Amino acid sequence: MMDAQETNRPLNQGELEEEKKTTGVSEKMTETTDIETITENQTEHIPTIASKEEIIKKLKQMVQDAEDVSRQETDHLKQLFYKLHNAEIENLKKQFIENGGLPEDFTPKEDPAEEEFKRLMGIIKEKRSAQAAELERQKEENLQIKLSIIEELKELIESGEDANKSYTEFKKLQQQWNETKLVPQGKVNELWKNYQLYVEKFYDLLKLNNEFREYDFKKNLEIKTHLCEAAEKLASEEDVVSAFHQLQKLHQEFRETGPVSKELRDEIWNRFKNASTIVNKRHQQHFEAIKEAEQHNLDQKTVICEIVEGIEYEELKNFTAWENKTQEVIALQNKWKTIGFAPQKMNVKIFERFRHACDEFFQKKGEFFKSMKENMNENLEKKKNLCEKAEALKDSTDWKNTADILTKLQKEWKTIGPVAKKHSDAIWKRFISACDYFFEQKNKATSSIRSVETENLEKKKALLEQLTEISNDANADTDAANETVRSLMKEWNSIGHVPFKEKDKLYKQYHNLIDQLFERFNISASNKKLINFQSNISSIQEEGTQALYKEREKLARIRDNMKNEIQTYENNLGFLTSTSKKGSSLLTELNRKADKLKADLELVLQKIKMIDDSLKEKSES
Repeated sequence: MMDAQETNRPLNQGELEEEKKTTGVSEKMTETTDIETITENQTEHIPTIASKEEIIKKLKQMVQDAEDVSRQETDHLKQLFYKLHNAEIENLKKQFIENGGLPEDFTPKEDPAEEEFKRLMGIIKEKRSAQAAELERQKEENLQIKLSIIEELKELIESGEDANKSYTEFKKLQQQWNETKLVPQGKVNELWKNYQLYVEKFYDLLKLNNEFREYDFKKNLEIKTHLCEAAEKLASEEDVVSAFHQLQKLHQEFRETGPVSKELRDEIWNRFKNASTIVNKRHQQHFEAIKEAEQHNLDQKTVICEIVEGIEYEELKNFTAWENKTQEVIALQNKWKTIGFAPQKMNVKIFERFRHACDEFFQKKGEFFKSMKENMNENLEKKKNLCEKAEALKDSTDWKNTADILTKLQKEWKTIGPVAKKHSDAIWKRFISACDYFFEQKNKATSSIRSVETENLEKKKALLEQLTEISNDANADTDAANETVRSLMKEWNSIGHVPFKEKDKLYKQYHNLIDQLFERFNISASNKKLINFQSNISSIQEEGTQALYKEREKLARIRDNMKNEIQTYENNLGFLTSTSKKGSSLLTELNRKADKLKADLELVLQKIKMIDDSLKEKSES
């Protein structure tokens, strides 16, 4: 740098050569520019904001100073806003489907926050556009200024005046050149070459002395040393991105500062370049770490997508299975929210993939629940039908038949699937109330029957004791004993039911004694069967009149079959003769079988008569 009083100092040839070599600085500066552009396109990592309200608040602050807001920051806020916005819509859609709605019927409501977001983004965009237009205008204006400076330099050189006298004007033009900043990018190199050309030509005309050159180099060295120190301090700056931007300003100052002495030129440049390399490397590593973290986030999100896409829907066959799987999907959605951004080119794609998989899951869940709802409606109608049947029977006094029917209805109830939860308790209470009412009435009615059955048990035990005494009396008169046994059997048959749990044991004792007595007193087998049948009638009557009719129908079929079989035997006997030994033997066998059938037929007829007498007594009573 020079003071004003030194402008007319004579120049020597050595200084002239040094001044002409200052154009080498521009070559160094192009190397600096390359370093600056290494990370030019990297984007800053902006901390995540938790809610749409915070994003709106942040945008309102940005609107006040929209010209200084970076595009990366607004793009990040836009991406984050719609991530939150879409998540809210997904939650509303999920609730809609869980409440029974169909996915295609879902329509999200208008979001006031989204409208405000769009309005604020529009304001920022307008201001940014205006700023860009103003910047372009300023660049064009600066271009004209620098072209004018080059023309003035050219005039200084071509004027023929003493260069020493023009030096002050030359320095003013240099200062004006340095103060005039941005020009259109396509004109930078051409402008700089032309400027350096005329500066070099001007220095060729100068005859500066060594003292002046040393003074100028010394001042430039002090400035560049200070810039090196500032760049070196940036290596310890915590905010890597801020350090990078500060370094760009230092590069601009270094470029605008004049040359230093030739022997120090490489040294000072290498010092500044080395400091710049450290800052640029930290900046590059910072974004590589972000890139690595984003790739890790993409890997995690890809795994989550694969889990949801791999759901085996054919295994989800009931409410519990669907509900458990729903909780798993919701857990994966919550996990998704905790994972940061994926790489920008994949972030939207991976989210669309995940949303599609979740949409498919909840769509299939909705279809399943719709199908189950239809089934539950059918089940409800079936259960209502059973309720009506149970209610129609609850006042019946046909205890046994009704109890059997209600038991069957209860078994049928268990085979019917579930109904909607809101109907489940009410329909079950309706059904079981009708059943409980009948069985309560049955218990009340049969309590007196149980006491009678106990009395009957004692009476039959007394008869068993009498039969046992007869069986043990070795001197008993056969006719008298025979008469007494028949009398006791008649009395036994006249006694009503005994408790069910005692029935089999009691009848086994009774029939064993009767069999012994029949065998001892030679009572015929047919009489024995008839007497036993008489005792069985009471058991058949327990099942109701209908059971007696069924037994009579069965005996009537046996009777008709026997008659047909006897007729066949009699017809066959008419064709046989006893002239041969073989014919006589066959004739005897057929006669024997025919006689037996007639005896069995007589027994069946007597059984039918007993049933008819029992039915007659029942109708008269």
